[in-house]
Amino acid sequence: MSRDAYVLLEDGARFDGLACGADTHAVGEIVFTTSMSGYQEAMTDPSYAGQLITFTYPQIGNYGVSESAMESSRIHARAAIMRAAVDYGDAPKAEQGWLSWLTEQGVPAITDLDTRALVRHIRDEGAMRGGVFPGLIAESEARELIAAEPSMEGRDLAREVSPSGPVPLDGARVEGVQRIRIAMIDTGVKRSILGQFAQRSVDLTLYPCTYGPDELLADDPDAVFLANGPGDPAALDYVVDTVRGVVGKKPVYGICLGHQLLCRAVGLETYKLPFGHHGANHPVKDLTTGKTEITSQNHGFAVLGPDGSGRIEGDEPVRWETDFGAAELSHVNLYDRTVEGLTLLDVQGGTIQYHPEAGPGPNDSLYLFDRFVNEIRNGR
Repeated sequence: MSRDAYVLLEDGARFDGLACGADTHAVGEIVFTTSMSGYQEAMTDPSYAGQLITFTYPQIGNYGVSESAMESSRIHARAAIMRAAVDYGDAPKAEQGWLSWLTEQGVPAITDLDTRALVRHIRDEGAMRGGVFPGLIAESEARELIAAEPSMEGRDLAREVSPSGPVPLDGARVEGVQRIRIAMIDTGVKRSILGQFAQRSVDLTLYPCTYGPDELLADDPDAVFLANGPGDPAALDYVVDTVRGVVGKKPVYGICLGHQLLCRAVGLETYKLPFGHHGANHPVKDLTTGKTEITSQNHGFAVLGPDGSGRIEGDEPVRWETDFGAAELSHVNLYDRTVEGLTLLDVQGGTIQYHPEAGPGPNDSLYLFDRFVNEIRNGR
């Protein structure tokens, strides 16, 4: 870790450190995550495509990496930014050291950087384009590389992480449990989500995000599910049109990006958050039960409330009038009062903004998979 490196933001802010990954550079949107663990899951989460992750927890890498922690087949985040990176490969269940793995995968990383100062800057100024650069790259060249990177607003990244064709996945066979079949629009689904459905005797078929409603409904699934994923939901009108073609014909549910896409499909609007929600410590209130759960989140866009603002001021289940009837708020973020979930009242469907599969994160929200599956089985 003796090579100089630095992080440069598009507004000119610079933060110096030491290179500790692949000997290359990376540019994209720089965001931060507050999770204290799960660094490998974060780097392999397709929702981080096009982004560089700043880890607010100081020591990253202390338990190595393993195949079981992969959320997809490869790394999707473009770089790792850390305060005190380590390369321990001898921890229990570790198969390789963290930094050795990043280097092997061709991903740049930086350590010994003042991540607290960087995160405070992003909180004040908002998430923005930037990059991780070896010290040998002149700052003038780095600025040009950043300027050439497209903005996250208006960007379609779903096509980059979606499969090229249908992928059938069989769920567990549990005696006495009715199997159901779900067609999932795969805009970047995580393995943890697939695992939660498989445990509940759900047979899934993952479809490319470019497939239309006729292709999704051809095998007469019991429901359609919209996955998590990267990019701006406002850039995915072709997916929104597909969703509009299945709402009311089948139960439709969504997580994260899928939440935003279903909301847009019924006529609601989305907007970009200043620096997004990334981490495993976000309190969310379930208005159905009145309970508060600590949730895992990874998204940079949100849904506007019924009054056109980004905040829900009370804990009442406010309603929207949509193109498919009424929708009711089901979950609200207790940090910034953003919309975290809603239920469609006149057609069957519902959404959750956060990641209930706990990959990584707390287990408070796993009940939502039971709620989804039971509503599909029982026709709500």
